[in-house]
Amino acid sequence: MMSTGEAVPALSELAGSGIEGLDDVLIGGFQRNRLYLVEGEPGTGKTTLALQFLIEGAKHNEKCLYITLAETEDELRTGAASHGWDLGGIDIFELLPPESLLDEKQQQSLLYSSDLELGETTRLAFEAIERISPARVVFDSLSEIRLLAQSSLRYRRQLLALKHYFARHGATVLFLDDLTAEATERTVHSIAHGVIHLKEVAPEYGAERRRLRVVKCRSQAFRGGFHDVVVARGGLQVFPRLVASEHHRNFGRERLQSGIAELDTLLGGGLERGSSALILGPSGAGKSLLTLQFLKQAVSRGERAAMFAFDEDIGLLTARAVHLGIDLKGMQESGALTLMQVDSAELSPGEFAHKVRNCVEEHQALTIVIDSLNGYQMAMPDENFLLLHMHELLMYLNRRGISTFLTVAQHGLVGDMRSPVDVTYLSDTVLLLRFFEAHGRMLRALSVIKKRTGNHEDTIRELRITGLGIQVGAPLTGFQGVMRGVPIYTGSRTPPTSLQDE
Repeated sequence: MMSTGEAVPALSELAGSGIEGLDDVLIGGFQRNRLYLVEGEPGTGKTTLALQFLIEGAKHNEKCLYITLAETEDELRTGAASHGWDLGGIDIFELLPPESLLDEKQQQSLLYSSDLELGETTRLAFEAIERISPARVVFDSLSEIRLLAQSSLRYRRQLLALKHYFARHGATVLFLDDLTAEATERTVHSIAHGVIHLKEVAPEYGAERRRLRVVKCRSQAFRGGFHDVVVARGGLQVFPRLVASEHHRNFGRERLQSGIAELDTLLGGGLERGSSALILGPSGAGKSLLTLQFLKQAVSRGERAAMFAFDEDIGLLTARAVHLGIDLKGMQESGALTLMQVDSAELSPGEFAHKVRNCVEEHQALTIVIDSLNGYQMAMPDENFLLLHMHELLMYLNRRGISTFLTVAQHGLVGDMRSPVDVTYLSDTVLLLRFFEAHGRMLRALSVIKKRTGNHEDTIRELRITGLGIQVGAPLTGFQGVMRGVPIYTGSRTPPTSLQDE
């Protein structure tokens, strides 16, 4: 959802943040000559965001100033170096005492932020601004000012004074607040032109997750809601929440075939471009290998494809595919296939959606495989909106004309089986795989239980995985109870299967 204000400012009026995803959330960047609050508990990425904001300004020859009451210049430069940054062109002014002032004879002139008078602090900051005349300013942090003010009234007056002073000097300002002074203090929210909130969530297992939300932004459109954030070498990365309605494009809905005549017949002639197919079945039934058949066919048409493997090691998957006559490694080397291993414990939903978008928009992939949704669900165990995430992702892919294949492993092998997540209503086509027993052998059955974009067979066919690849047989007309896993033969001769032994 996009929250809108009075107008969207022209690009010339915006100051880029230096973070592509954040500029996307802010629909261009920060309005110039305005004051913004960036708040969040320690460790959420405020300083990193602020440095990227100043580095972006320095790239455009803007004068930049970092006023720090909390960290030393050496600490800031060390932190920047860990990201591979050079802070050349950025002035750092620290309101911290040099070591020489720790002499007992000079105790009365100590500049510890906890003892410094508020008026003296602001005077020194103003002197630095007058001397440098910066276009971008970072003030770190408001917690120190709040402690010095000692009252809400004085704190508010001081913030208003700072705001008007910066406005007269034409500076775009970021105030940082680590929320350690007063948890309920919201004075600066009403004074700031915009408020960005950073949040960290620590799951019971796996890496911490960070999120960003624009709480408010006057007279400017922005993307509402939480957006996933990653802090890595190179800086803060923001992954805007996916909004499918913003990504529609025109494309032809031709029917695409799998390369297996019997499977295409079962599917009513094939699958339409821009549709999604869900493949359900127990572990080992052949779900992943079935998606590889569609990948192979897409590449043979001269298209690009991408596969995201949550559950299976890429090396093992590649080796298994070779036995089916599918050369995944060769497809990768030719640039036709992007094969990506996904670590469920490390990846956030927003980052995953970004990777999918990158394959579609940068690498022009027309077929996407997600194997499996069980692994995708593992990547977000504390999320309450898995189906909403999946809905937006599938709608985005459909509107971009992408053929999407998803797998879900059901619990159990035969009989009554259940899925850990029910996304059948989100998919355009649902294929069901089952094991069944016949004359002392475990066999596989394949059926189509739903197809929105056309007719399909209502039969059940045998599926066999051999050294020649995937084979699909004729309808199993002589059995009853195949879906339950224990069929009863109703024919008049020895129970056959649709694929005769070679």
